[in-house]
Amino acid sequence: MKNYQIKPGNKLQLSHCDPDDTGSYEKTGEGKEEAKAITEKLTGRLSELQERLYANGDRALLIVLQGMDTSGKDGTIKSVMSGVNPQGCKVVTFKTPSVEELGHDFLWRVHQKAPAKGQIGIFNRSHYEDVLITRVHGLISDKVVKQRFGQIREFEELLSESGTVILKFFLHISKEEQKKRLEERINNLEKRWKFNTGDLEERKLWDNYQNAFEAMLAATSTDTSPWYIIPANHKWYRNLIIADRIVQALEDMKLKTPSAPADINFDTLKIE
Repeated sequence: MKNYQIKPGNKLQLSHCDPDDTGSYEKTGEGKEEAKAITEKLTGRLSELQERLYANGDRALLIVLQGMDTSGKDGTIKSVMSGVNPQGCKVVTFKTPSVEELGHDFLWRVHQKAPAKGQIGIFNRSHYEDVLITRVHGLISDKVVKQRFGQIREFEELLSESGTVILKFFLHISKEEQKKRLEERINNLEKRWKFNTGDLEERKLWDNYQNAFEAMLAATSTDTSPWYIIPANHKWYRNLIIADRIVQALEDMKLKTPSAPADINFDTLKIE
């Protein structure tokens, strides 16, 4: 994962990051099947660790997913979190702000959706939309963008100091792969419901979005809330490395099963 983590303050060019990368695994055949088998084991372990997180109730995990349209945010949630107990996990998507939300600072609505202790929260798109789509479409100035970068860092530091571990994944796909996935949505009757003509308009702004992502990733990757650039052309490899990082983050919490109530003698307990 260190190969994909953005070090604080580092400038980057997404064109130098290969979205087709599959690490040491072959793209087809045994390599792909091996990676899928490992992912399955990781999702099983994730289920065990989530139960401990929920039972302890003193820490939280926030997972942030960002990327271009069709980059696989929904697919990641469906695959990686397949074994998670819904009681301890909540997915939030931030759409166009409501009138009430626009009456507050841009982080007001986000803070309300941060995961409670014992919970895993997943932001499918997030507060970062307010320095991406707003910037690309000229809705805010570069000065405001830089202010928001600082405010986001401080917000995430607050969450971190309050017991929330934050993992941020940028799902990196190529423009060619996006074209392939959009065409699949058009040609597959079962997937047409996902298609939005607005996706085609946003695609025309590909280069602008890449520049906005580069600035955002460099400015907001910190030691406590790092960004990971995830090669996402191959869904099975995307799932593997994200599952691996989530499991490792939970392992690092050193979660233990809570002790049984001290006032109960389980050896003599009988249920009539």
